[in-house]
Amino acid sequence: MDTTVQKALTILEVLARSDTHRGITDLAGELGLSKSNVHRLLSTLIQLGYVANEDGRYGPTSKLWELGSLIIGRYDVRRLARPIMEVLARQSGETVHLSVLDEISCEVVYIDKIESGQAVRAYSEVGGRAPAHCVATGKAMLAELPDAALLALEGRLAPHTRRSIATVEELLRQVAQIRRDRFAVNHGEWRDQVRGVASVIRGADGRVAAAIGISGPAGRLTQDFIRRTAPMVVEAGDTVSRLMGGSRPAAHVA
Repeated sequence: MDTTVQKALTILEVLARSDTHRGITDLAGELGLSKSNVHRLLSTLIQLGYVANEDGRYGPTSKLWELGSLIIGRYDVRRLARPIMEVLARQSGETVHLSVLDEISCEVVYIDKIESGQAVRAYSEVGGRAPAHCVATGKAMLAELPDAALLALEGRLAPHTRRSIATVEELLRQVAQIRRDRFAVNHGEWRDQVRGVASVIRGADGRVAAAIGISGPAGRLTQDFIRRTAPMVVEAGDTVSRLMGGSRPAAHVA
């Protein structure tokens, strides 16, 4: 075990459980560490945004709460979305995905899925990842970010098929359409013969918690199929949002 990581996490746990901010001497005495060691670890935690220094006394920042909320939110959205996913799977006959967005890597993470009963179906796995700009659930969630965040993706939009978004200009053009329609479509942009349609799920704070979508072979997910099923996907997202205490947002502000 990396003892430096262990010591840093131990300090963080002590600060999180303390009713008041703590001093270096106090922490060193409780943990059996040297003051210089505690000071060095605290400096690293401050740089990472987990600890704040107020007049020589240290306490945790809200970053711990933010991370914990994300994890709990994922558990909640999976539990609440599952029955709605089952309905959507029956309605569409295709695979249904539940994804969250990893903004740092600009990837979606699949946190749940219901497999299609069709012999030929889209392949994915829970815990798997895909580039957000190439799949419907990812594009739906990217559309909720401010334009400034999308502009920062310049140079990071690697194409995976000839249909993939490869420029920020194209991403912004599609995002504008997604914001109007309230659903996103993948036209074979991650896997050439796989299409999808997705819409976002909002938490009680109004922020996007996840996205729900269906995917399948391009031969079945025709333009007509997408046109018929897109309202079902949007309604599924809205239903889970309501269960989470969220609601349909007002007009998007870029």
